[in-house]
Amino acid sequence: MTLQILVVDDTVAMAEQYAYDLKRVGGYQTTIALGGNAGLEILAREPIDCVILDLEMPGTDGFEVLRRLQQSGVDTPVIVYTGTGSYERCVQAMRLGAYGFVDKAEPIERVVQEIEHAVSRGHLVKELRRLESRVYETSLIGDSAPMRSLRTALARVAAIPSTVLIVGESGTGKELVARELHRRGPGEKTPLIAVNCAALPEQLVESELFGHERGAFTGADRLRRGAFENAGNGTLFLDEVGELPLPAQAKLLRVLEDRKVTRVGGERAISITARVVAATNRDLEREVEAGRFRQDLFYRLNVHTLTVPPLSERLADLPALIDHLLRALASHLGVRPKTMAPGAVALLTAYDWRKNNVRELKNCLERMLIASDAAVIGVDDVPPEIRAEDRDDRADVEARPGTLKALKAQAERRIVLEALEQHDWHVTQAAEALGLADHSSLLKIMRRHGLVRPT
Repeated sequence: MTLQILVVDDTVAMAEQYAYDLKRVGGYQTTIALGGNAGLEILAREPIDCVILDLEMPGTDGFEVLRRLQQSGVDTPVIVYTGTGSYERCVQAMRLGAYGFVDKAEPIERVVQEIEHAVSRGHLVKELRRLESRVYETSLIGDSAPMRSLRTALARVAAIPSTVLIVGESGTGKELVARELHRRGPGEKTPLIAVNCAALPEQLVESELFGHERGAFTGADRLRRGAFENAGNGTLFLDEVGELPLPAQAKLLRVLEDRKVTRVGGERAISITARVVAATNRDLEREVEAGRFRQDLFYRLNVHTLTVPPLSERLADLPALIDHLLRALASHLGVRPKTMAPGAVALLTAYDWRKNNVRELKNCLERMLIASDAAVIGVDDVPPEIRAEDRDDRADVEARPGTLKALKAQAERRIVLEALEQHDWHVTQAAEALGLADHSSLLKIMRRHGLVRPT
C-alpha cells in the first residue's frame, strides 16, 4: 500500500520541492499543508502515514503542532526538518513526540529512510498497544452454561453488519464482548472506536459523535471528525448508551436510519459505514416506560441482543478466570507468576460478586498477588472482609454432630445441592426454584456449606 505523506511548511517552493522529491524517490502519495494550522486540519480529516514538519513557521510553528497532536492523542509519526541546524531545538521537538529529525540540506534518500523507519516503528507501537489492551480480555473465559450461550449468540451475529445491543450489569465485561464482535466481524485492520456516553458533557455529545466544523462554536478552532467518521468501515461502540440525553437520542436515531452524519456547524451530509454496537447496564424497556429513553431508538438498537451474565451466574468459571487473571496481572505488573491454593479459590468462589463482577474480582486478585510473598496464594492472603464473612456464615455448619443445628445444616446442604445440580449450577434459576428472594441469598447458603461446582 502506498504511504500517504504530509509535508507541512510555510514556504511554497520548499514544500512543493520536498513533496515532488518524496514522490519521485520514495513512490509516496504526498499532500502539502502551508502552515501549522493547515497541517492540523488535514490530519483531522485525512489518513496520513507520516508527517514531515518544518519547525520554523510563523504563527502555529512546528512545536505548537507537536503539542496539539499530543493533546489530541494523534499518534501519526512526525519527522521534523529544519534549515537552522539547531540540534537543541530538534531534541526539544523529539521530547514533544517527534520520531526523528533531518536537515533540509540532507539527501532525499536519507529522508525516505527515516520515513520508512518511522512508519515501521509506528506500526509496532500500535500492535503493542493492541496486544496490551487484550491482556485483560476475560469476559469469554469459562465453560459455564451462560458463557456457552453467550459465545453461541456472539458467533451467530459477529459476521452480520446489523446493530447489536449488549446488556449486562456493571463490570461484567460488555466492552470486551464488543471487542470480540469487532475481531470476528470487521476485523482488527479496521478501527474500533469506543465512546463512553456517560462521560460526555451534554453540550459536547453531538460534537463527539458527529464532529464539528471550524468555527461551529466557541473553542472550535479547527475541523474535527466525530466518532462515526473515525470508525470508518470498522465498529463504533457506544458504551452506556442509556445515559444519552433525549435530544442526542433523537439525532442518533436519525443517523442510524439515514446512515449519514452532518457535522455541527456543517451542511454537507457524510455517509457512514461503521457498524454500531451499543451497551447498557440499564433496563431500557423500563427507561422507555419512564420516558427517559426513546422507544424508536430502543427498537433501532435492539436488532440483536447479547446478554453478558454476571459473575454470580457463572461461578463454575471462577477457577479458570482466576488462573487467567493471575497470569495477566503478573505480566502487567512485572512480578513473578503465582497460583492459588484450592482453599483460597473456594473462598472466592463462594463470595457474593454482585457489586462489580469481574472488575471487583480483578481488583481483589491484584491485592492478593502483591500481598503474598509465596509462590502459592493461600487462604490467609484472601482479603479479610471475605474471610470474616466466611467465618460468620459457617458457625451453624460446624455445630456439634447430632444437634438440631447440625441436622438442619445437613438438610439445607442436601436440598440446595440438589437444586443446583438440577439447574446446572445456574444460581438465579436455583434460587427461584427454592423460593428465595434473590440469588444473593442462595450464594450465602452456598458459602456456608462450601458448595462449589465440581470441575
